[in-house]
Amino acid sequence: QVQLQESGPGLVKPSQMLSLTCTVSCGSITTSSYAWNWIRQHPGKGLEWVGAIADDGRTFYRPSLKSRTSISRDTSKNQFSLQLSSVTPEDTGNYYCATSRADGLQTWGQGTQVTVSS
Repeated sequence: QVQLQESGPGLVKPSQMLSLTCTVSCGSITTSSYAWNWIRQHPGKGLEWVGAIADDGRTFYRPSLKSRTSISRDTSKNQFSLQLSSVTPEDTGNYYCATSRADGLQTWGQGTQVTVSS
């Protein structure tokens, strides 16, 4: 069973860059028909999809975040990462990495709390 674990700083200063890494175990990020996603949830609000990287390395981003979002991967470490630049307090929330499969099945990490504050 695939497992995902988020890691990164819990506190980021405004205007700086947020960098998070998702480590995947019991599965490969190059597995066919899988996409590797970042999703976030603002306090008191619903889930918001941030972006994803496909098994072949193609990336997809939420249009409103595209200009400051970058998702990359390191296949040798079986990891994929999120970089969100120019953060503001509105970027505060719980960030999740998750696997989505072509047939609709999903596996989520436990999430990591990120606070943007000076």
